[in-house]
Amino acid sequence: MPKASEIKKNAAIELDGKTYIIKDIERSVPQGRSGGSLYRMRMYDVVSGRKLDETFKDTDMINMADLIRRPAVFSYLDGEEYVFMDNEDYTPYNLSKAAIEEETLFLNEETSGIQVVLVNDVPVALDMPTNVELEVIETDPSIKGASATSRTKPAVLSTGAVIQVPEHISTGDRIKVNVEERKFAGRAEK
Repeated sequence: MPKASEIKKNAAIELDGKTYIIKDIERSVPQGRSGGSLYRMRMYDVVSGRKLDETFKDTDMINMADLIRRPAVFSYLDGEEYVFMDNEDYTPYNLSKAAIEEETLFLNEETSGIQVVLVNDVPVALDMPTNVELEVIETDPSIKGASATSRTKPAVLSTGAVIQVPEHISTGDRIKVNVEERKFAGRAEK
């Protein structure tokens, strides 16, 4: 059993007999207290989809739930559900738009390295690769002679996400985006 400080996003835990997927973790260090950090975790029940916010001390032991990660590719959008196809046995996995809302900002048909997280054979979350390649569809014109300085400008990506990019990036460029940090991670190889 890991400590609360060792839990990561998209982990599955058991709490009060239910299975939850961790969607967000905030760490705080209370002032004037001896002791460790507090971890506020926003989690969702895999069965009902109900949201729960819970705070743990860094030394609290947490039960991990059994989960399976299957390599998959995005297949198509069916109304309010995204359908992913298993890379090995071609099993379709349906995930609701609400369950993977943040991941869809960096997802298209070309995205590789996706894993569908299954709890009790039910798809509950997506595990995205660290970096994805996307096209810049709208940004201010690039500035001649601009170097890769810390000055940035907003850019709209092919998936609709908006991130900050260096001034030398222009419309039509393919870039790498760090999914977890939602930041520019470099130009994509051609």
